[in-house]
Amino acid sequence: MDSDIYFQHPWLRESNPDRSLLKGRAYLVAKRLMDLLIVASASPLLLPLLGLGALLVKLESPRDPVFFGQLRTGKGGKRFVMYKFRTMVVNAQELKKELAHLNEAPWPDFFITNDPRVTRVGRFLRKTSLDELPQLLNILMGDMSLVGPRPTSWGAETYATWQLKRLEAQPGITGLAQLLGRKGNQFNERVRLDLIYIERRCLWLDIQILLRTIPAVIQARGAH
Repeated sequence: MDSDIYFQHPWLRESNPDRSLLKGRAYLVAKRLMDLLIVASASPLLLPLLGLGALLVKLESPRDPVFFGQLRTGKGGKRFVMYKFRTMVVNAQELKKELAHLNEAPWPDFFITNDPRVTRVGRFLRKTSLDELPQLLNILMGDMSLVGPRPTSWGAETYATWQLKRLEAQPGITGLAQLLGRKGNQFNERVRLDLIYIERRCLWLDIQILLRTIPAVIQARGAH
């Protein structure tokens, strides 16, 4: 798989941590500063979008919560609450058991095309990726980064031994698996892309992923 990825995306070969000036702790500090600088610089645009998302959710269901917090697994297997705009009905977790027979993804993933639990506004928020904006709070709190493996809802004990390496990196809002993976990718395939990121991560790769994520979001690639 690795050789195919490098053939299809030659820009990945340009990201070589061995040639990077910032390594180890210096890279992590620079990455953290870049996260904070980008969030602060983009806040004039992001805050109105956050307000719009909150307004849309509240207008559709005034008595229900706007935000949804879910336990996710981060760096080193640490569990933290990740925030999103609520895109499902409030009893989505209970309905998940009733809809288990419709699951199209292998365990531990759960995916249903046209999931009936997703609200009308929720479909719009997911399609535009606006539902992810509250995770900026997770970045400010230090639980997440802009770039990194997506945090899973299941704990580290569910991971196979070879998959645990993905927990060496801070989880992110976007990552190589989201950028290059196909919609509905199985967890094993996403992990392999995450491991490529971890092996080649450097500030230049993070910048490349961020820049390439922008057109992907505009085209709603991978959104569901």
